[in-house]
Amino acid sequence: MNNIDKVLDSVMQLDYTERELLLEILQRRQTEARRKEIARNAGTAKTNFANGKIKTQSADEIIKKLNSL
Repeated sequence: MNNIDKVLDSVMQLDYTERELLLEILQRRQTEARRKEIARNAGTAKTNFANGKIKTQSADEIIKKLNSL
């Protein structure tokens, strides 16, 4: 049995209200983790821009590049 199965088995032993609470907590933590990831990515992008590793582009240039992928 893998770890996820073990966790799911444990969670299903909780009553309905506790499972609902667990879901809410997990969703909040996932949201916060994603926010932190976005902030790290933004920080990296700002650093790369400041170091000249990224150049400014117009929206049209970016869209053109995205459409060519």
